[in-house]
Amino acid sequence: MDQCKIFTGNSNRQLAEKICNYLKLPLGKVKVGRFSDGEVSVKIEENVRGTDVFVVQSISSPVNENLMELLVMIDAARRASAERITAVLPYYGYARQDWKDQPRVPITAKLVANLITAAGANRVLTMDLHTPQIQGFFDIPLDHLFAAPVLIKYFRGLNLSNLVVVAPDVGSIKAARAFAKRLHASLAVVDKRRNSPESVEMMNVIGEIKGKNVVIVDDLIATGGTLCEAATTLKENGARNIYASITHGVLSGKATQNIAVSAIKALIITNTIPLREEKKFKKIKVLSVASLLGEAIKCIHLEKSVSSLFI
Repeated sequence: MDQCKIFTGNSNRQLAEKICNYLKLPLGKVKVGRFSDGEVSVKIEENVRGTDVFVVQSISSPVNENLMELLVMIDAARRASAERITAVLPYYGYARQDWKDQPRVPITAKLVANLITAAGANRVLTMDLHTPQIQGFFDIPLDHLFAAPVLIKYFRGLNLSNLVVVAPDVGSIKAARAFAKRLHASLAVVDKRRNSPESVEMMNVIGEIKGKNVVIVDDLIATGGTLCEAATTLKENGARNIYASITHGVLSGKATQNIAVSAIKALIITNTIPLREEKKFKKIKVLSVASLLGEAIKCIHLEKSVSSLFI
């Protein structure tokens, strides 16, 4: 691993440090700042010529700032003659804009893929994309990891009886079914009618949840409005304790307030996005995916298969 170097910007330095600790590697020296007018300034402060460079950067809030840091760091590594550059994106921002659901709107998930490739990345490592087809937006190799092994291990430790895994919408059924299979639980689905990207007007539950412990499985939580409404519907249908298992804790807007007054007993998220100090409260539990990402980085660097890390 002596020819492997890991760098990070300002989006999720804590996760990058944990990855380096797992791999027993020092975090690469890079200065990521701003010019007086706000432009991103990057200087890699060590030799990367001929090395395998991994740039760890979540495209999370502030999204545009962190995206530009990623692109400029990739360009800096390319111009410093790195042998290979892998963009490690624990959270891939703009993923919700992945198709034209209305006339005259962009497909921004594809645009971001083009930008990362044009900047000079040779491959991408990411986790729990909002929709799997985003993998096809890249013309370079992409390894898509799942946080499910980390989340499932946590729920196994809770020893919950009469467990039901709930898919919050039809698009989440495949992931929820895999989750339920590993936990030896039954499956239910919330059928919802959406009236905007972040709210719904009607929900029905398909499956038996009365008197059961429930785990809602999804890839991300933004404002939490839809998730909290789903929890209310599940509670009204007789669910006992309601947990939410979410990979990416975006937690924008009034998300923490919504969760605090909701029927959700605990929200389990991962550290793909750093939890801001002001958003920490007793209902949130954060699990680390550093070891999972670290193993994937090791496999990529040593040219080994990453498929053993998939669920």
